[in-house]
Amino acid sequence: MIESFYNLLAVFGFHHPIHPIVVHLPMGLVVGSVAFSLADMKWPDKNYAVTAYHCILLSLISVVPVYIAGLLDWQQWFAGDVNQWIVIKLILGVALTVMLFATVQQKKKGAPQKKLFVFYLINLAICGGLGFSGGELVWGG
Repeated sequence: MIESFYNLLAVFGFHHPIHPIVVHLPMGLVVGSVAFSLADMKWPDKNYAVTAYHCILLSLISVVPVYIAGLLDWQQWFAGDVNQWIVIKLILGVALTVMLFATVQQKKKGAPQKKLFVFYLINLAICGGLGFSGGELVWGG
């Protein structure tokens, strides 16, 4: 079934993994949450904190297609082979999802913006680990 999906994509001239395309959405949104949170600290009257939180919400939603694409690509391009980088990515992927969810919960509980900023930074660090491990997986070290 997975091979059929990639064969369908090939009919349209697409012969590449799909995970690298969709992974930029949640990663970029996490970076955006940090940037907008910093902007809110500089210009609190502009209400950038709301945008930072919206970035986290959208990131949490967008991890679902990223995980699906990652699992499909793993089966198609790596034949489901388990190595240390796959394990690290799986662990960090779960950690990011949990942390994004925890960030949303903190906001709902009325956490101050500075506390949310710490959560945004932790999310960013996890994204950094995911990006690094993805690079090592594809390009080697």
